[in-house]
Amino acid sequence: MTDETCQWQGWREATERALYGPGGFYLRPEGPAGHFRTSVHASPLFAAAVARLLGEVAEELGTAEVDLVDVGAGRGELLTSVLAAVGSSLSVRAYAVERAARPDGLDPRVEWTDRVPRGVRGLLFANEWLDNVPVDVAEADAEGTVRYVEVRADGTERLGEPVSGPDADWLARWWPLREPGARAEIGRPRDEAWAAAVASLEAGRAVAVDYAHVRETRPPFGSLTGFRAGREVPPVPDGSCDVTSHVALDACGDLPAGNGLSAAELVTQREALGRLGVSGGRPPLALASTDPAGYVRALASAGEAAELTARGGLGDFLWLSCRVRPSGGGPGSGGGRGY
Repeated sequence: MTDETCQWQGWREATERALYGPGGFYLRPEGPAGHFRTSVHASPLFAAAVARLLGEVAEELGTAEVDLVDVGAGRGELLTSVLAAVGSSLSVRAYAVERAARPDGLDPRVEWTDRVPRGVRGLLFANEWLDNVPVDVAEADAEGTVRYVEVRADGTERLGEPVSGPDADWLARWWPLREPGARAEIGRPRDEAWAAAVASLEAGRAVAVDYAHVRETRPPFGSLTGFRAGREVPPVPDGSCDVTSHVALDACGDLPAGNGLSAAELVTQREALGRLGVSGGRPPLALASTDPAGYVRALASAGEAAELTARGGLGDFLWLSCRVRPSGGGPGSGGGRGY
């Protein structure tokens, strides 16, 4: 075994290296789409819904010039589709925030960056980003002491030092471990990442979409897992697979209101997409007689919408939304449906 393979690390450090270090999983040319399917890849209806949401934000801000920031942009698939859906109805400044290199052939209107731009006026959208912000894992030992879980590159684990300081405070508030063997992912780095993303907004909305849980539905043994080539695999932090876990989105959304920031809203993807006009309802059968081709198109669209909103699947993803109103009132200080 190499020295690197034998080295014990916390899961946060090990995941950072495996995903974003030299040769890391997310820096590979094929990108996330080569290994798993998100809502972006499931149907163009998702990008169309984001385009409608962008239009709502522009209307609230009273402008036809609006920023769109895609955090965790993969290879730019969502931005490309949203720009196509918007067409000439808006003037969009598009930013792809991603640590991998800019892909060849990407729309030249998209600015590629490894950090969230500041002073955003528009929509910041993060689809399945927070689940890949590396976090440490904690486990209660046989005596009930909560300890960090350490791991080697081959996936072997052991219990380390007791959890203390801000991590212990976070667990006590958001995910207390009361039984021996209970495990949790310490979501504090995700809270901080989301708070920084929201702080980049001068005005508009920030939306995070992810597979997630809230305090009442925490998984008793955590949710750490891996994905490779479309299949769930053991989470081995050697760069060969994605290492991910569900997000405590209620903790991420617990931001202090003020300075134009409204209280966060947390809804299922099924509800959020429904508000944006995505429905899995079948087209009327009469359409098959009057417009057979239209009926077939509508039926296909309904099937895609059903996948995006399905219970037990993508429809159970959670959407966390924060609205930042511009200071001074005026255009953009009004209401809206909210997400």
